Amino acid sequence: MLPDRSKISVAAGLFGALFALVCLLMAAEKADAADGQRPDLVNRKVLRVCSDPSNMPFSNEKAEGFENRIADIVADELKVPVEYTLFPQAVGFIRRTLFAKACDVVIGYAQGDELVLNTNHYYKSVYAIVYKPGKGLDGVETIADPRLKDKVVGIIAGTPPSDNMNQAGLMGKARPYRLIVDRRYESPAEQMMEDIRKGEVDAGILWGPIAGYFAARGGEKLTVAPLLKESSGPRMAYRITFGVRNGEDDWKRRLNEIIKKRQGDIDAVLLKYGVPLVDEQNALITAARK
Repeated sequence: MLPDRSKISVAAGLFGALFALVCLLMAAEKADAADGQRPDLVNRKVLRVCSDPSNMPFSNEKAEGFENRIADIVADELKVPVEYTLFPQAVGFIRRTLFAKACDVVIGYAQGDELVLNTNHYYKSVYAIVYKPGKGLDGVETIADPRLKDKVVGIIAGTPPSDNMNQAGLMGKARPYRLIVDRRYESPAEQMMEDIRKGEVDAGILWGPIAGYFAARGGEKLTVAPLLKESSGPRMAYRITFGVRNGEDDWKRRLNEIIKKRQGDIDAVLLKYGVPLVDEQNALITAARK
């Protein structure tokens, strides 16, 4: 039995319409590629950075932090200006900045946090112990050092070295400082440094970039000893990346290219700000890598 001519006509018409739709979609995709359009939400005409307005040594509203300098390096490579969206790095920071599409990159974000998409790390740093030189603590490099037994040691509450201090029996006389604050109104790290200089606290333990920066400012220069010899407890060294929105893989790859190309310039900035840099073997880096 021969097929009905009307059915053949309808089928042919449907096939033709489908073929035309496919052709249109392919043409649109080619046009988008030609125009440089991308499926992500990144602004390619300006580097839009999510930043804290009062969080030195990382950033501030005057763009004086080392993350501001690194943003300049990225913008130089992209040949675009920098534009900041400012919001305190506390609860809601990512939601109100990166996820709100107000900006496209967080310059400093710990590797491994699944909230954002991490680039390759551009530096690795370590917690450090800070103390006044010539006061009996010279050479202390571990939290378990017996010379700390009867000392008042400052610690940012809830940070990894707290566990090591507890194991070493130092929590009884510890001086705690708050972790989550609005840096526009309170600076626990600077308060700790002031207390060390006044002799109210014998030593303090801080994230390396913060320790290195404030130990050299605000008064007598303090000794900063990176905690590279801790043999127990949580790890003390962490990799820091750029954070971008999940799914923006092309943007991530472009930033990775810039990190690789400008690593030496990034190192130079970090070292200038006193950041203790370590390599993958946790050995200190003392000069910018080529």
